[in-house]
Amino acid sequence: MTLYARFAAHLDALLDALEADGQLPAGLKRNAVAVEPPRDPSHGDLATNAAMVLAKPAGTNPRALAELIAPRLAALDEVTGAEIAGPGFINIRLDRAVWEEELRAMLAAGDDYGRSTMGAGQTVNVEYVSANPTGPMHMGHCRGAVVGDALAALLEYAGYGVTREYYVNDAGGQVDVLARSAHLRYLEALGREVGEIPEGLYPGDYLVPVGKELAAEFGDRYADAPEEEWLEAFRLTSVRMMVELIKDDLALLGIHHDLFASEADVQESGAAERVMATLREKGLVYEGALERPKSLDPHDEWEPVELTLFRSTEYGDDQDRPMKKSDGSWTYFGADAAYHLQKAESADHLINIWGADHAGTVKRVQAAVSALTDGKVDLDVKLVNMVRLFRAGEPVKMSKRAGNFVTLADVVREVGKDVVRFMMLTRRADAPLDFDFAKVVEMSKDNPVFYVQYAHARISSLGKRAAEEGIDLAGEADLSLLDDEELALVKLAATFPRQVEGAAAAHEPHRIAFYLNDLAAAFHAWWNRGNDDPSKRFLLAQNPELTRARMALAHAIGQIVRNGLGIMGVTAATEM
Repeated sequence: MTLYARFAAHLDALLDALEADGQLPAGLKRNAVAVEPPRDPSHGDLATNAAMVLAKPAGTNPRALAELIAPRLAALDEVTGAEIAGPGFINIRLDRAVWEEELRAMLAAGDDYGRSTMGAGQTVNVEYVSANPTGPMHMGHCRGAVVGDALAALLEYAGYGVTREYYVNDAGGQVDVLARSAHLRYLEALGREVGEIPEGLYPGDYLVPVGKELAAEFGDRYADAPEEEWLEAFRLTSVRMMVELIKDDLALLGIHHDLFASEADVQESGAAERVMATLREKGLVYEGALERPKSLDPHDEWEPVELTLFRSTEYGDDQDRPMKKSDGSWTYFGADAAYHLQKAESADHLINIWGADHAGTVKRVQAAVSALTDGKVDLDVKLVNMVRLFRAGEPVKMSKRAGNFVTLADVVREVGKDVVRFMMLTRRADAPLDFDFAKVVEMSKDNPVFYVQYAHARISSLGKRAAEEGIDLAGEADLSLLDDEELALVKLAATFPRQVEGAAAAHEPHRIAFYLNDLAAAFHAWWNRGNDDPSKRFLLAQNPELTRARMALAHAIGQIVRNGLGIMGVTAATEM
């Protein structure tokens, strides 16, 4: 059990004792009680808001409750003092041996330091990428792919059972357009002159292999046949080959989904009909007309049409949503509700990674999930903003319609998987992100990829340098030799398990990247002390005992950097 988890358990036991003594009402919810680092390190080593959170439901004031809690905390063997601050926060000071023991725990746990059991017994379905199967992955897809994959890894690290899912939109009009585009390439493969690709079809050369595959499979059977004879067969082959292309592109980023779900299969399964039956039984659908759109010009004609509507306003949406069109076919929302029911049947939690342009559909889908599962399954939608590409400061223009977009594969081959993955996590997912091909490979502290990787490379170099200098690192390190600045680095490293749990709870993998940048900055500052004062260097041939202690700390920092990078799907560099 890591330090913060241990003190949370101490606090929980202490509150249980207060309840048993009748000094605190039984059954108070403690989910908002936290043990965390104080904002100002001079105030202590840990802080808790327990009195602030529990005072009101306990019918007392925070200060009075803090006066009950603080002496009990101070009585713990590991604690040297517990002081009440302000209206009722409690700052805790620990014996330095606690931090020395936590450093040993980091080294002993290795790859498992920071792992959590917070998600034990719970399953999460993370759906991400889900781009239309009409072409290769481009940089517009890249960020959502990395955010989703890193979030899935983060949740696994926090103890959840995770399914990584890709929803293949193979039932819409775009796959018919794909099939028609492939038919032109099929004719081309047969030696026909096709000329310029007509407006409205996909012009990219990535369909040339599809045309050749179709020509090999069917010969000239469909060269002059009417569309209705070949459309279905060409659609199936084209989608299959595009999904394989997408899988290959994602593999370049180290991304592998557990499940590729087909929209067409969902529709054929009768899931939409089951959704409708369930909602009718609950009285949550009715026949009615939508209100006149507010964006419509007052002078424009508008005639209300009777539709099958879902009462999504009962779940926080701003209007009820149509499940079926006037012709009886399913709306996109109706089909989406069916797909989410399918996912909810095998998961406790659902997470979707969507582009920011889907923001308007979030509430209705969340409403459907809540209605269909009676609130037992929750859906969180993380919106991912655009990536703006630059080359040496100049914008890179893209147009998928014109077929001149920048593919994910091209970018990965130019700058590397690890650079791409790290950069995609250097901002909150919902904030725009600039990706400059020159800056992301720059060896500068302004480049977070380099800054964190350089910290790990420096640590990796120490063992080799120690051997070259003839320094004996054998034997147990005496951690009491570490000074206060070094102990501060231990304290920062010890927050990693909290960072993991906080990031997992918020579904925000970028927090790991932010933390690693802070940890790297602290490590580099520690390293640079030796430039001004030789006695502060890691390797001191005349003082092997202190060298061993500093090496133990360096190895622990390196381990945490590796663990964090592992969550992000980035390989730690051993040399730069």
